[in-house]
Amino acid sequence: MDLSSLHPNKGAVKSRKRVGRGIGSGRGGTSGRGHKGQNSRTGAGRPAGFEGGQMPLQRRLPKRGFTNVFKKQYALIQVGDLSSFEKDSIIDASVLLKCGLVKKIGDGIKLLGRGDIDHALNLKIHKWSQSAHAKITAAGGTIEGI
Repeated sequence: MDLSSLHPNKGAVKSRKRVGRGIGSGRGGTSGRGHKGQNSRTGAGRPAGFEGGQMPLQRRLPKRGFTNVFKKQYALIQVGDLSSFEKDSIIDASVLLKCGLVKKIGDGIKLLGRGDIDHALNLKIHKWSQSAHAKITAAGGTIEGI
């Protein structure tokens, strides 16, 4: 037995129904759409969610909350994640992308204060928390805004 001898079970594959191919085909003339009416017309039909004139579900359900379209999405990194870098190295967005700490920069990179660091690093990032700034400067490093 090999791949060329495989075939689907009998009755598992049906041929596509071709409509509008003459009266003798059984699906000619109106092509299975019936006579007149909305759904017999070209381009006709009802929109998704239409419930026959009843108030649609998406309008019946209560709406809550607010979506701020101006919200910024920062890529977050922790101070503890930076311990793998060598002493006095310059770390910017391209370095973080290359090493895999950040997958997508988005609106910027923000450094948060979880974890510890014991050597100096020079960072060039968009934002940082107060605790992260305190830990980096205590270790002898610097943070510069972009």
